[in-house]
Amino acid sequence: MTALVKLDTIEKRFPGVHALKSVSFELNAGEVHALMGENGAGKSTLMKILSGVYQPDGGKIIVDGLEVSLPTPRTAQALGIGIVHQELALMRDLTVAQNIWIGREPRLSFGRLDEAKLNADAAAIFESMNIRMDPRAIVGELTIARQQMVEIAKALSYRSRVLIMDEPTAALNDAEIAELFTILRQLRTEGVGIIYISHKMDEIKRISDRVTVMRDGAYVGTVNAAETPISQIISMMVGRELTDEQARIPDLSAAPMALEVEHLSRGHELKDISFTLKQGEILGFAGLMGAGRTELARAIFGAEPAQSGEIRVHGKPVQIGSPADAVKAGIGYLSEDRKHFGLALGMDVRANIAMASLPRYADKLGRINEAALARIARDYIDMLNIRTPGDAQEVRLLSGGNQQKVVIAKWLLRDCDILIFDEPTRGIDVGAKAEIYRLLTELALQGKAIIVISSELPEVLRLSHRIAVMCEGRLTGILPGGASQEEIMALATEREALAAE
Repeated sequence: MTALVKLDTIEKRFPGVHALKSVSFELNAGEVHALMGENGAGKSTLMKILSGVYQPDGGKIIVDGLEVSLPTPRTAQALGIGIVHQELALMRDLTVAQNIWIGREPRLSFGRLDEAKLNADAAAIFESMNIRMDPRAIVGELTIARQQMVEIAKALSYRSRVLIMDEPTAALNDAEIAELFTILRQLRTEGVGIIYISHKMDEIKRISDRVTVMRDGAYVGTVNAAETPISQIISMMVGRELTDEQARIPDLSAAPMALEVEHLSRGHELKDISFTLKQGEILGFAGLMGAGRTELARAIFGAEPAQSGEIRVHGKPVQIGSPADAVKAGIGYLSEDRKHFGLALGMDVRANIAMASLPRYADKLGRINEAALARIARDYIDMLNIRTPGDAQEVRLLSGGNQQKVVIAKWLLRDCDILIFDEPTRGIDVGAKAEIYRLLTELALQGKAIIVISSELPEVLRLSHRIAVMCEGRLTGILPGGASQEEIMALATEREALAAE
């Protein structure tokens, strides 16, 4: 049987990153083929090549046995390849039908919109999907699940024979997931080939026929979903050899408590989360995309405060309704997006280091002691080995690793006792990573209490004294620092799925 789609030894490079390394993938008509891997494995890059967003640097794209070029998304759509992104791309103020046929609206004489045909054609697609949807409904008034149905209908309006779904259930409840799966099964019987990207093991077992696993930009293998234990799929996802030194676990039995979080909740993002953090401890937070780790960090820091629960710092309850409250309590947060939330890119290194501590260097009239700031900035540049021509250099001109050190210097100068590092080495080269690891370890030895959030399991294991694992807004377990990647992934993909085998 000729594959509906075949990607043959696809190569893709970005500056400094070999994103896809001779990756092959096949999709048959009438199958749901799951594409799995850790964050950064290359799944989305591969699918962007298939949908015409990126161009491959090597390899072949074959559709119905013929080699094709996909220079644009429109070319891919014309060949029947549709994609439903995790982040829905709908126009909220337009109707359902207008969203489906945007740019392709049926017209009457003199270019007038044929609204009756527009709505009728949209209704026909929903009828073929066996779902009820008013084509005249305003998209912004629909639930996320119903908006997703609109996205699927839009893809099918191009007569898509290939449907790519990227984390389609991330914002859906159980009933909505069941509705989605009913539609996918029907599309499968009609011969549509579905590529299903998800981290949720129970879903993969329920909906997919085959599973292909990628790791570090490379193809690992393809297995039959029904016949393959979840534990084997997890091993395929995380089975790389660890070359980094494991964290040395200190004896913290007598260490004072720095942070206590009890029953922290906010909507569907955070659900009754409790944990503790001692002085001198590095607590790693692991979990897959959408697990709620960043949301938890932002709640503790007051950027998006929790709706309920209690936070205690050094044994005392604190009310954190804003970042200013958190900083006052001695909590510093290094965002995963340092360029937007950690740095003022147009300002110099000195100003960025000092920005959280400026009142200390101002007199009663608000005048800043620039000489004192310059001295302290140079001290931190030397202490953290920040590679810069000087403290007057614009921070945007520094490398990613040195920018991260500037953010760390900012919070060290503020003398925060509790530091939250969200993806501390994202976009940083291997050499700079090692320096950041060494710095975090030294800070812990000095008594700082540190939370590290990372999507890279080797990094979590390299740094953490304990590892907290989250899944879908819940804390599913806390493991000792010497835990295995398989133990972490079992908690990150819902322990119940393993137990059900």
